[in-house]
Amino acid sequence: MRYNKTLVYIAACIGITFFGIAFIVMGSVLPALTAKYSLDAVGSSSLVTLLPVGVLAGSLLFGIIVDRFGYKSLLIVSTLFILLGIEGLSFFENLNILRICVFLIGLGGGMLNGSTNALASDISNDKERGAKLSILGVCYGVGALGMPLLLGMFSGTYSYQIILRGTGLFMLAAVFYFIVIKFPEPKIRQGFPVKEAIKLIKEPLLLFLSFFLFFQSGAEGLINNWTTSYLDGRVAVNGDNVVLSLTFFVSGMVVSRLFLSYLLRIIKHEHILLGGIMTAIIGMIMLNYAGSLRLASVSLFIAGFGLAAGFPVIISYIGKAYKHISGTAIGFAMVIALIGNTLLNYAMGYISKTFGITSFPLVIIILLLIQAIILFTNSKKIKNIY
Repeated sequence: MRYNKTLVYIAACIGITFFGIAFIVMGSVLPALTAKYSLDAVGSSSLVTLLPVGVLAGSLLFGIIVDRFGYKSLLIVSTLFILLGIEGLSFFENLNILRICVFLIGLGGGMLNGSTNALASDISNDKERGAKLSILGVCYGVGALGMPLLLGMFSGTYSYQIILRGTGLFMLAAVFYFIVIKFPEPKIRQGFPVKEAIKLIKEPLLLFLSFFLFFQSGAEGLINNWTTSYLDGRVAVNGDNVVLSLTFFVSGMVVSRLFLSYLLRIIKHEHILLGGIMTAIIGMIMLNYAGSLRLASVSLFIAGFGLAAGFPVIISYIGKAYKHISGTAIGFAMVIALIGNTLLNYAMGYISKTFGITSFPLVIIILLLIQAIILFTNSKKIKNIY
């Protein structure tokens, strides 16, 4: 029995939505957990840091698993990991168990992020691959925006525990959907070509694409994590409204990816990437001069709109160039991207201490210019992909 592309693509969209929820859930419920358990800064940090550790572990594992065993089992198991983690946050009160729950959320999220991108790439032809990956990015935004929205809308009526349990029921329904539909067969029937996987690390094309994502993920992470600190004191509003301005960054990415799902079918991918970089630079220049929350929000929307093309386009390149071992190749790129996010966030801490937080927009602009240089110096390799 052959799989149905539409049903499988819906499964990928559901999975990446869950990754959006997993990635944002700790930030959404951390204030409630901090108050409930009287956590200090160290206690809160020990919970939060386990999420990216889990995401990194999941990103390392998923590629080898999907190439050898296929997508069905991985989507089921990774969704159950997130489900168990979220339900654990709502039921358990032991901090050590809560830490395990947070790690499970990250682990499941990391596996879902990579596997859904690889799945969407595998079931797409060369013309529609970038467009389908863009819609996948929209679904991630729905999950990332939906979780805080749910908590904001219903927290006055229901506790965060009830909201998390309801989210878990939706995930359980999705697991049954994954069970009943047919997925593509594994690429590697027996064993695993370890030598071929190791060769990927030495592939110049994969390395440059991965390091593009290193700076892409770093720029996105810095904007998510440092914008509130940058705006604090520069914009005369309360802290809650400053945090709300970050939703404009995510909204810009979501809106942009809706447009990209069409534009990537008719415009060369490399032109869209360069146009996106220039748009994001304009957004950061505007943020540098923003004296009001309204202008800061517009600036963040423009920056998000520009940055949106990075992951869908680069993942489509990798999926096209390494079809025979796409899960492992995309997994390698995702790990490099996560390392970039982590290292550049650490670096920003030192930069802000040395040069002040006012250097934040300039740092993002430098990262964007590095991405442009990577594209220009490897333009011939890019043109050979499509």
